[in-house]
Amino acid sequence: MQTEKINHRTTAKKSDFSFDNTDSTGFLLWQVTNLWQREIKKALEKFDLTHSQFALLACVHWLTLEKQEATQILLSNHTKIDPMTTSTVLKTLHKKGLIKRQEHQTDTRAKTVTLTELGLKNTRQAIKTVEQFDRHFFGVIDKQLTRFNQNLTELIGNEK
Repeated sequence: MQTEKINHRTTAKKSDFSFDNTDSTGFLLWQVTNLWQREIKKALEKFDLTHSQFALLACVHWLTLEKQEATQILLSNHTKIDPMTTSTVLKTLHKKGLIKRQEHQTDTRAKTVTLTELGLKNTRQAIKTVEQFDRHFFGVIDKQLTRFNQNLTELIGNEK
């Protein structure tokens, strides 16, 4: 059986798309996300943290400041990182000496997570770095940033 070679230049039609590729919201979001992730990875390298690790550490710190117990499931829900990945990342952070994991006082199925002294120190420094990076990265839309954040919040289904 002979395989037919397809020449995309002759078979693709502009009508295949309902928009110009520069107007595709999903494609633009994907590009911005990739750029942001690549640059945030560089910013976090000096802390030997991935972005997921940072997000979970920052969330533990935030919840602690809010006087809430940081359980694995609460961290997963808050960060939108699936529970299995949350557990794996927390194990890595525990091995690095940045967090402590212990049985929940009232729910034996749950574990609470707290920062160690080293974890708190690193998290505070990383927060400053990430916030500075975000101010720079998103600075081009400074006047629209509040509305942009509201739109993102709507897309992920949270109401503030």
